[in-house]
Amino acid sequence: MDLEKKLAAEASIDFIKDGMVVGLGSGSTVNWMVRKLGEKVKQGLNIRGIPSSKKTERLALEVGVPLTDFASVDCIDIAIDGADEIDGNLNLLKGGGGSLVREKVVDVNADQFIVIIDQSKVVEELGELPLPIEVLQFGWEIIAKKIAELGGETVIRIKDEKRFISDNGNYILDCKFGKITKPEELHEKLKLLTGVVETGIFTNMVDKVIIGRKDEVEVLEK
Repeated sequence: MDLEKKLAAEASIDFIKDGMVVGLGSGSTVNWMVRKLGEKVKQGLNIRGIPSSKKTERLALEVGVPLTDFASVDCIDIAIDGADEIDGNLNLLKGGGGSLVREKVVDVNADQFIVIIDQSKVVEELGELPLPIEVLQFGWEIIAKKIAELGGETVIRIKDEKRFISDNGNYILDCKFGKITKPEELHEKLKLLTGVVETGIFTNMVDKVIIGRKDEVEVLEK
């Protein structure tokens, strides 16, 4: 699986051109991409990155990828990110690492959005994994009840025996809805709930998917 992640990640570097602003996603597959990007920068590639999580920011600085922010640029030329699940319509379920809001801000504002995954992430329909939903700390209990009324079996995320807190200072609710047959509709219903900051459903955003399959890559386009 690590080889498949590495293959997909390194293949995505071919789409990054000199002078680009690059959105840097989060997760184990993206880590391979960031390390390879650091090598290319050392070889003379001139880019600036906008990281979608503090973990990605730390890794980028460690490997020498120069960073910028939204105060300094008008747009992102290309964003490269991973996914926890992807269906046949290129809808994504993301947020297993807890960076879903920042990832979505970066990915939705990119001129081109490329997803890098290993083949285990490909599913017929989203929902085999719980759907992460980022919510305010204040009133999270009532928000969870409202999500349950929409059919979600909700558990607050725990890490190191404490409630997990996102980079934005929010909680994550991991919600089982079963098969998500209408992801866009579910996302819109959840976003209407006061206190829901963002969901891990990403629809109508992906331009390319690079899938690592054993010792080769497959590229899908919308």
